[in-house]
Amino acid sequence: MPASQNTCFTPSSFLLTGILGLEAQHIWMGIPFCSLFVAAVLGNTTILWVVRAERSLHQPMFLFLAMLAVTDLVLSTSTVPRMLAVFWLSSREIGLDACLAQMFLVHCFATVESGIFVAMAFDRYVAICTPLRHSAVLPAAVVARMGLAALLRGALYISPLPLLLRWQLPSYWHRVIAHSYCEHIAVVALACGDRRPNDLYGMAIGFLVLILDSLAIAASYARIFSAVRGLAAPEARRKTAGTCTTHICTVLAFYVPIVLSSLTHRFGHNVPPPVHILLANVYLLVPPVLNPIVYAVRTRHLRETLLRRLC
Repeated sequence: MPASQNTCFTPSSFLLTGILGLEAQHIWMGIPFCSLFVAAVLGNTTILWVVRAERSLHQPMFLFLAMLAVTDLVLSTSTVPRMLAVFWLSSREIGLDACLAQMFLVHCFATVESGIFVAMAFDRYVAICTPLRHSAVLPAAVVARMGLAALLRGALYISPLPLLLRWQLPSYWHRVIAHSYCEHIAVVALACGDRRPNDLYGMAIGFLVLILDSLAIAASYARIFSAVRGLAAPEARRKTAGTCTTHICTVLAFYVPIVLSSLTHRFGHNVPPPVHILLANVYLLVPPVLNPIVYAVRTRHLRETLLRRLC
Protein backbone atom coordinates (compact mmCIF):
# COMPACT_ATOMS: atom_id res chain seq x y z
CA MET A 1 0.00 0.00 0.00
CA PRO A 2 1.24 3.53 -0.71
CA ALA A 3 1.89 5.94 2.08
CA SER A 4 -0.22 8.65 0.50
CA GLN A 5 -3.38 8.69 -1.57
CA ASN A 6 -1.61 11.12 -3.94
CA THR A 7 1.00 8.51 -4.87
CA CYS A 8 0.47 6.19 -7.83
CA PHE A 9 1.44 2.56 -7.36
CA THR A 10 0.98 -0.80 -9.10
CA PRO A 11 -1.20 -3.08 -6.96
CA SER A 12 -1.06 -6.85 -7.00
CA SER A 13 -4.70 -7.02 -5.91
CA PHE A 14 -7.82 -4.93 -5.36
CA LEU A 15 -10.38 -4.71 -2.56
CA LEU A 16 -14.08 -4.94 -3.40
CA THR A 17 -16.43 -2.95 -1.20
CA GLY A 18 -19.62 -4.83 -2.07
CA ILE A 19 -22.61 -2.50 -2.14
CA LEU A 20 -21.14 0.78 -0.94
CA GLY A 21 -23.21 2.39 1.81
CA LEU A 22 -25.04 -0.82 2.69
CA GLU A 23 -22.17 -2.79 4.21
CA ALA A 24 -24.11 -3.43 7.42
CA GLN A 25 -26.82 -5.21 5.42
CA HIS A 26 -24.45 -7.40 3.39
CA ILE A 27 -25.30 -10.60 5.28
CA TRP A 28 -29.02 -10.17 4.63
CA MET A 29 -28.59 -8.94 1.07
CA GLY A 30 -26.59 -12.05 0.26
CA ILE A 31 -29.69 -14.20 0.77
CA PRO A 32 -31.70 -12.90 -2.25
CA PHE A 33 -28.53 -12.80 -4.36
CA CYS A 34 -27.78 -16.42 -3.51
CA SER A 35 -31.39 -17.45 -4.15
CA LEU A 36 -31.37 -15.79 -7.57
CA PHE A 37 -28.03 -17.40 -8.38
CA VAL A 38 -29.29 -20.89 -7.49
CA ALA A 39 -32.44 -20.29 -9.54
CA ALA A 40 -30.35 -19.11 -12.52
CA VAL A 41 -28.05 -22.15 -12.37
CA LEU A 42 -30.91 -24.65 -11.99
CA GLY A 43 -33.06 -23.04 -14.69
CA ASN A 44 -30.34 -22.74 -17.30
CA THR A 45 -28.84 -26.17 -16.70
CA THR A 46 -32.34 -27.62 -17.02
CA ILE A 47 -32.80 -25.88 -20.36
CA LEU A 48 -29.45 -27.25 -21.57
CA TRP A 49 -30.34 -30.75 -20.37
CA VAL A 50 -33.76 -30.90 -22.01
CA VAL A 51 -32.58 -29.38 -25.32
CA ARG A 52 -29.67 -31.82 -25.49
CA ALA A 53 -31.79 -34.85 -24.56
CA GLU A 54 -34.81 -34.18 -26.81
CA ARG A 55 -34.13 -34.45 -30.53
CA SER A 56 -37.39 -32.69 -31.40
CA LEU A 57 -35.91 -29.55 -29.81
CA HIS A 58 -32.90 -29.52 -32.12
CA GLN A 59 -34.38 -26.56 -33.98
CA PRO A 60 -32.88 -23.07 -34.41
CA MET A 61 -35.09 -21.46 -31.76
CA PHE A 62 -34.12 -23.97 -29.06
CA LEU A 63 -30.47 -24.17 -30.12
CA PHE A 64 -30.24 -20.39 -29.70
CA LEU A 65 -31.99 -20.78 -26.34
CA ALA A 66 -29.30 -23.28 -25.30
CA MET A 67 -26.61 -20.75 -26.31
CA LEU A 68 -28.44 -18.14 -24.23
CA ALA A 69 -28.42 -20.53 -21.25
CA VAL A 70 -24.65 -21.05 -21.53
CA THR A 71 -24.11 -17.29 -21.72
CA ASP A 72 -26.29 -16.67 -18.67
CA LEU A 73 -24.43 -19.34 -16.71
CA VAL A 74 -21.09 -17.67 -17.48
CA LEU A 75 -22.43 -14.23 -16.53
CA SER A 76 -23.81 -15.37 -13.19
CA THR A 77 -21.03 -17.78 -12.14
CA SER A 78 -18.26 -15.29 -12.99
CA THR A 79 -19.61 -12.71 -10.53
CA VAL A 80 -22.04 -14.02 -7.90
CA PRO A 81 -19.75 -16.47 -6.00
CA ARG A 82 -17.15 -13.70 -5.63
CA MET A 83 -19.92 -11.31 -4.58
CA LEU A 84 -21.23 -13.73 -1.93
CA ALA A 85 -17.69 -14.13 -0.58
CA VAL A 86 -17.64 -10.36 -0.03
CA PHE A 87 -21.10 -10.33 1.56
CA TRP A 88 -20.80 -13.36 3.85
CA LEU A 89 -17.08 -13.99 4.40
CA SER A 90 -15.72 -10.42 4.14
CA SER A 91 -13.29 -11.83 1.58
CA ARG A 92 -12.81 -8.58 -0.29
CA GLU A 93 -9.41 -9.11 -1.92
CA ILE A 94 -9.20 -10.10 -5.60
CA GLY A 95 -5.97 -10.40 -7.59
CA LEU A 96 -5.22 -7.97 -10.40
CA ASP A 97 -5.29 -10.63 -13.12
CA ALA A 98 -8.40 -12.24 -11.65
CA CYS A 99 -10.08 -8.83 -11.60
CA LEU A 100 -9.25 -8.16 -15.26
CA ALA A 101 -10.40 -11.68 -16.21
CA GLN A 102 -13.71 -11.12 -14.42
CA MET A 103 -14.11 -7.78 -16.18
CA PHE A 104 -13.52 -9.45 -19.54
CA LEU A 105 -16.00 -12.28 -18.88
CA VAL A 106 -18.76 -9.95 -17.69
CA HIS A 107 -18.60 -7.50 -20.58
CA CYS A 108 -17.73 -10.10 -23.22
CA PHE A 109 -20.65 -12.39 -22.45
CA ALA A 110 -23.06 -9.47 -22.04
CA THR A 111 -22.07 -8.58 -25.63
CA VAL A 112 -22.46 -12.23 -26.67
CA GLU A 113 -25.94 -12.34 -25.17
CA SER A 114 -26.92 -9.26 -27.13
CA GLY A 115 -25.70 -10.94 -30.32
CA ILE A 116 -27.70 -14.09 -29.54
CA PHE A 117 -30.84 -11.98 -29.13
CA VAL A 118 -30.23 -10.56 -32.61
CA ALA A 119 -29.85 -14.10 -33.98
CA MET A 120 -33.08 -15.18 -32.25
CA ALA A 121 -34.92 -12.20 -33.76
CA PHE A 122 -33.64 -13.20 -37.21
CA ASP A 123 -34.80 -16.77 -36.58
CA ARG A 124 -38.31 -15.54 -35.71
CA TYR A 125 -38.31 -13.38 -38.85
CA VAL A 126 -37.41 -16.32 -41.09
CA ALA A 127 -39.82 -18.68 -39.32
CA ILE A 128 -42.78 -16.31 -39.67
CA CYS A 129 -42.12 -14.42 -42.90
CA THR A 130 -40.66 -17.30 -44.97
CA PRO A 131 -41.69 -20.47 -43.10
CA LEU A 132 -41.15 -22.80 -46.06
CA ARG A 133 -37.49 -21.78 -46.28
CA HIS A 134 -36.81 -21.85 -42.52
CA SER A 135 -34.93 -25.16 -42.44
CA ALA A 136 -32.97 -24.25 -45.59
CA VAL A 137 -31.96 -20.78 -44.35
CA LEU A 138 -31.08 -21.88 -40.80
CA PRO A 139 -29.72 -25.44 -40.72
CA ALA A 140 -27.81 -26.54 -37.65
CA ALA A 141 -24.45 -25.61 -39.20
CA VAL A 142 -25.57 -22.03 -39.84
CA VAL A 143 -26.97 -21.76 -36.31
CA ALA A 144 -23.61 -22.91 -34.91
CA ARG A 145 -21.75 -20.37 -37.05
CA MET A 146 -24.04 -17.58 -35.86
CA GLY A 147 -23.36 -18.53 -32.25
CA LEU A 148 -19.62 -18.63 -32.92
CA ALA A 149 -19.83 -15.22 -34.61
CA ALA A 150 -21.56 -13.77 -31.53
CA LEU A 151 -18.81 -15.21 -29.31
CA LEU A 152 -15.97 -13.92 -31.50
CA ARG A 153 -17.59 -10.48 -31.75
CA GLY A 154 -17.85 -10.26 -27.96
CA ALA A 155 -14.21 -11.31 -27.48
CA LEU A 156 -13.00 -8.92 -30.21
CA TYR A 157 -14.94 -5.94 -28.88
CA ILE A 158 -14.11 -6.41 -25.19
CA SER A 159 -10.48 -7.65 -25.27
CA PRO A 160 -9.06 -4.09 -25.56
CA LEU A 161 -10.68 -3.05 -22.24
CA PRO A 162 -8.52 -5.18 -19.89
CA LEU A 163 -5.52 -4.91 -22.22
CA LEU A 164 -5.61 -1.11 -22.13
CA LEU A 165 -5.82 -1.20 -18.35
CA ARG A 166 -2.96 -3.71 -18.09
CA TRP A 167 -0.57 -1.90 -20.40
CA GLN A 168 -1.61 1.74 -20.67
CA LEU A 169 -2.83 2.32 -17.11
CA PRO A 170 -0.79 -0.01 -14.87
CA SER A 171 -0.74 2.41 -11.90
CA TYR A 172 -3.62 3.33 -9.56
CA TRP A 173 -4.34 5.93 -6.89
CA HIS A 174 -5.68 3.26 -4.52
CA ARG A 175 -6.93 -0.32 -4.74
CA VAL A 176 -10.44 -0.10 -3.28
CA ILE A 177 -13.06 -0.77 -6.00
CA ALA A 178 -16.40 0.76 -5.00
CA HIS A 179 -18.36 -2.14 -6.47
CA SER A 180 -19.32 -5.75 -5.84
CA TYR A 181 -17.34 -7.02 -8.85
CA CYS A 182 -14.68 -5.71 -11.25
CA GLU A 183 -16.84 -3.50 -13.42
CA HIS A 184 -14.89 -1.60 -16.09
CA ILE A 185 -15.95 1.93 -15.16
CA ALA A 186 -15.31 1.31 -11.44
CA VAL A 187 -11.77 0.05 -12.12
CA VAL A 188 -10.90 2.81 -14.60
CA ALA A 189 -11.93 5.42 -12.02
CA LEU A 190 -8.98 4.31 -9.84
CA ALA A 191 -6.31 4.51 -12.56
CA CYS A 192 -3.58 7.12 -12.81
CA GLY A 193 -2.77 8.73 -16.14
CA ASP A 194 -4.93 9.53 -19.15
CA ARG A 195 -8.14 7.56 -18.78
CA ARG A 196 -9.83 9.00 -21.85
CA PRO A 197 -8.94 6.13 -24.24
CA ASN A 198 -10.53 3.62 -21.88
CA ASP A 199 -13.54 5.81 -21.21
CA LEU A 200 -14.13 6.61 -24.88
CA TYR A 201 -13.60 3.04 -26.08
CA GLY A 202 -15.86 1.60 -23.38
CA MET A 203 -18.58 4.14 -24.14
CA ALA A 204 -18.27 3.65 -27.91
CA ILE A 205 -18.49 -0.16 -27.68
CA GLY A 206 -21.42 0.01 -25.27
CA PHE A 207 -23.46 2.33 -27.45
CA LEU A 208 -22.40 0.54 -30.65
CA VAL A 209 -23.62 -2.82 -29.39
CA LEU A 210 -26.81 -1.46 -27.84
CA ILE A 211 -27.82 0.74 -30.77
CA LEU A 212 -26.91 -1.59 -33.64
CA ASP A 213 -28.34 -4.70 -31.99
CA SER A 214 -31.49 -2.88 -30.91
CA LEU A 215 -32.01 -1.56 -34.44
CA ALA A 216 -31.50 -5.04 -35.91
CA ILE A 217 -34.04 -6.56 -33.50
CA ALA A 218 -36.51 -3.71 -34.12
CA ALA A 219 -36.17 -4.14 -37.91
CA SER A 220 -36.85 -7.88 -37.63
CA TYR A 221 -39.96 -7.34 -35.55
CA ALA A 222 -41.22 -4.55 -37.78
CA ARG A 223 -41.20 -7.05 -40.66
CA ILE A 224 -42.73 -9.74 -38.45
CA PHE A 225 -45.64 -7.58 -37.27
CA SER A 226 -46.25 -6.46 -40.84
CA ALA A 227 -46.50 -10.11 -41.87
CA VAL A 228 -48.72 -10.94 -38.87
CA ARG A 229 -51.21 -8.22 -39.83
CA GLY A 230 -51.50 -9.84 -43.25
CA LEU A 231 -52.70 -13.16 -41.81
CA ALA A 232 -56.38 -13.75 -42.44
CA ALA A 233 -57.27 -15.93 -39.45
CA PRO A 234 -57.35 -14.20 -36.02
CA GLU A 235 -56.21 -17.42 -34.34
CA ALA A 236 -53.16 -17.59 -36.61
CA ARG A 237 -52.34 -13.96 -35.79
CA ARG A 238 -52.57 -14.62 -32.05
CA LYS A 239 -50.44 -17.75 -32.24
CA THR A 240 -47.78 -16.08 -34.37
CA ALA A 241 -47.66 -12.98 -32.18
CA GLY A 242 -47.45 -15.19 -29.08
CA THR A 243 -44.23 -16.79 -30.30
CA CYS A 244 -42.65 -13.32 -30.53
CA THR A 245 -43.89 -12.05 -27.16
CA THR A 246 -41.59 -14.42 -25.28
CA HIS A 247 -38.53 -13.14 -27.09
CA ILE A 248 -39.55 -9.50 -26.68
CA CYS A 249 -39.97 -9.98 -22.90
CA THR A 250 -36.48 -11.47 -22.53
CA VAL A 251 -34.96 -8.77 -24.74
CA LEU A 252 -36.50 -6.02 -22.59
CA ALA A 253 -35.40 -7.76 -19.37
CA PHE A 254 -31.84 -7.72 -20.72
CA TYR A 255 -31.55 -4.31 -22.39
CA VAL A 256 -33.51 -2.08 -19.97
CA PRO A 257 -31.26 -2.74 -16.90
CA ILE A 258 -28.12 -2.35 -19.04
CA VAL A 259 -29.28 0.99 -20.43
CA LEU A 260 -30.29 2.27 -16.99
CA SER A 261 -27.00 1.11 -15.46
CA SER A 262 -24.92 2.68 -18.25
CA LEU A 263 -26.77 5.98 -18.09
CA THR A 264 -26.54 6.25 -14.31
CA HIS A 265 -22.82 5.41 -14.37
CA ARG A 266 -22.03 7.90 -17.12
CA PHE A 267 -24.38 10.77 -16.33
CA GLY A 268 -26.10 10.10 -12.99
CA HIS A 269 -23.59 11.91 -10.80
CA ASN A 270 -26.28 12.67 -8.21
CA VAL A 271 -27.49 9.05 -8.02
CA PRO A 272 -26.47 7.40 -4.70
CA PRO A 273 -23.69 4.77 -5.01
CA PRO A 274 -25.91 1.85 -3.84
CA VAL A 275 -28.26 2.52 -6.76
CA HIS A 276 -25.35 2.41 -9.22
CA ILE A 277 -24.14 -0.92 -7.88
CA LEU A 278 -27.57 -2.53 -7.58
CA LEU A 279 -28.44 -1.60 -11.18
CA ALA A 280 -25.15 -3.11 -12.36
CA ASN A 281 -25.98 -6.31 -10.48
CA VAL A 282 -29.53 -6.51 -11.84
CA TYR A 283 -28.53 -7.12 -15.45
CA LEU A 284 -26.18 -9.92 -14.34
CA LEU A 285 -28.79 -11.77 -12.27
CA VAL A 286 -32.31 -10.97 -13.45
CA PRO A 287 -32.02 -12.09 -17.13
CA PRO A 288 -30.36 -15.44 -16.22
CA VAL A 289 -33.24 -16.12 -13.84
CA LEU A 290 -36.05 -14.88 -16.09
CA ASN A 291 -34.95 -16.36 -19.44
CA PRO A 292 -35.51 -20.07 -18.63
CA ILE A 293 -38.72 -19.31 -16.71
CA VAL A 294 -40.25 -17.19 -19.47
CA TYR A 295 -39.36 -19.64 -22.23
CA ALA A 296 -40.51 -22.67 -20.22
CA VAL A 297 -43.85 -21.04 -19.42
CA ARG A 298 -44.52 -19.38 -22.78
CA THR A 299 -43.22 -22.05 -25.19
CA ARG A 300 -45.66 -24.98 -25.29
CA HIS A 301 -43.31 -27.44 -27.00
CA LEU A 302 -40.52 -26.79 -24.49
CA ARG A 303 -42.91 -26.83 -21.54
CA GLU A 304 -44.52 -30.14 -22.52
CA THR A 305 -41.16 -31.75 -23.25
CA LEU A 306 -39.75 -30.56 -19.94
CA LEU A 307 -42.74 -31.86 -17.98
CA ARG A 308 -42.58 -35.20 -19.77
CA ARG A 309 -38.88 -35.57 -19.05
CA LEU A 310 -39.24 -34.58 -15.40
CA CYS A 311 -42.26 -36.77 -14.76
